Amino acid sequence: MYEAILRIESTAPFAAVTEGTDAYLELYCSDHSDLLVVRGADPDAMLERVRDRVPVRDSLRGPEELVVITERCLQPIDEPAIERYLDETDSLLLSPIRYENGLKIGRVLALDPANLTQLYVDLAADYDVTVEAKRELTSLGGSVPFVSLVDALPTLTARQREVLLAAHRNGYFEIPRGVTLEAIGDDLGIGRRTTEEHLRRAVNKLMDAFVEYL
Repeated sequence: MYEAILRIESTAPFAAVTEGTDAYLELYCSDHSDLLVVRGADPDAMLERVRDRVPVRDSLRGPEELVVITERCLQPIDEPAIERYLDETDSLLLSPIRYENGLKIGRVLALDPANLTQLYVDLAADYDVTVEAKRELTSLGGSVPFVSLVDALPTLTARQREVLLAAHRNGYFEIPRGVTLEAIGDDLGIGRRTTEEHLRRAVNKLMDAFVEYL
């Protein structure tokens, strides 16, 4: 069994909801309504964006996520960027579908790796597609059969992500270090101590998320 994670440029309504934001949506479909899990910055703004596209039946706020139940399933008006190619390649799309930065992200399973290759070729003929990851599943480790990097990633604030990426990009984690915290802060327009705090919080979140897999 083989798995691929595909990032697809999409005009789907829920992809548009996330465009230009630091939030992402996970979509669980049913035949009459959708369940959305919203994570990231400014959940109230995200909820209003969702309301602009589909009526909302109820919502529930948690400490790090917003759960939304829609009045109807969005699938009939969604762009089936992955779904309509699955039958032809004997592939299976796993829930949830993820929307992030205006992209639609799908996890696909197939018994034959050639089917995943053909799926990519077919999609790439019509859409801008990136293969984020591809692997053979040889065992069902842990309590959840299919755990991907996307699922395990913690939610970082916009500033935490910005500082972390700047630190990595400029060689802060290399030996010897290629940049100082002060230089990173200067580049981002924040102080050294603030830079250090955001970086520590981001690294701590990543360690909490991945330590159980080490």
